Amino acid sequence: MRIIVTGAAGFIGSNLVKGLNARGITDIIAVDNLTQGDKFRNLVDLQISDYLDKTVFFEHFARGHFGKVEAVFHQGACSDTMEHDGRYMLDNNYRTSKTLLDAAQAHGTRLLYASSAATYGASSTFREQPEFERPLNVYGYSKLLFDQVVRRVLPQAATQIAGFRYFNVYGPREQHKGRMASVAFHHVNQYRTQGQVRLFGEYGGYAPGMQQRDFVWIDDVVAVNLWFFDHPDKSGIFNLGTGRAQPFNDVAQTVVNTLRELAGRPALSLAELVQAGEIAYIPFPEALVGKYQCHTQADLSRLRAAGCTHHFATVEQGTAAYVRALAASA
Repeated sequence: MRIIVTGAAGFIGSNLVKGLNARGITDIIAVDNLTQGDKFRNLVDLQISDYLDKTVFFEHFARGHFGKVEAVFHQGACSDTMEHDGRYMLDNNYRTSKTLLDAAQAHGTRLLYASSAATYGASSTFREQPEFERPLNVYGYSKLLFDQVVRRVLPQAATQIAGFRYFNVYGPREQHKGRMASVAFHHVNQYRTQGQVRLFGEYGGYAPGMQQRDFVWIDDVVAVNLWFFDHPDKSGIFNLGTGRAQPFNDVAQTVVNTLRELAGRPALSLAELVQAGEIAYIPFPEALVGKYQCHTQADLSRLRAAGCTHHFATVEQGTAAYVRALAASA
């Protein structure tokens, strides 16, 4: 069984390769752009059959160079929400995805792809319906534009097309992402270097550190992708989050207390950590005013209706596991 994973050296892509390997699937063609060469580390311990640069892959795939391909897990994209070059973003995220979709339909290849909760933007309802889609940046729009194409294609699709609107994913193999890495990753580094974790102060009617996101553990993201891989009759666009909104304070407190535990020190309450200066709040950045989601929470109705009953880790469970994994690899 031949599988293609785009963005294979990236965060979610490499974890999907790992998940496929765990099933004994190694005939995997990895596609990425290794201009940022240190991303190779995400593939070192994984088994793939070939690697292609994204600049040649899409044309090769359209021409059928890879023979029979069961499925493409399309994770490759520019995920920088602060990227303002709309021409680049639409070419990289929309146009290449549409080219891939057309080729996959022509070859009878299933397509499982990464969308984003950024498609909802300023909405307060996170349900996979057009009336709730209000992206705040060109990244979110690039993802929405492809979702709209998928919606038009689905009624006559020749094979499975499943898109996943990822919420705030965190976990191993994201170290290359710089400022776009998860808050948990940044909190660990802040605490190690400065003995303190910093969060945004009061903003949008939320008390300091109480802005909320739907934080989803990477192992859960992989599990849901593979559930759909196991159910080729399930197509559509689906939220992929936990269905819970938790405050950034929960992430910070779990990071600090897990690191304290690893150092043989007792856990403290949030108030105690703030009083001790181990969690601190900074003024909300002017550059993010009006462009920041203070609350996200995936509506899982459509995912559950499809039959996926996967149980998602809480912030406390997933973040503690992540901190321990980072500590073990340090």
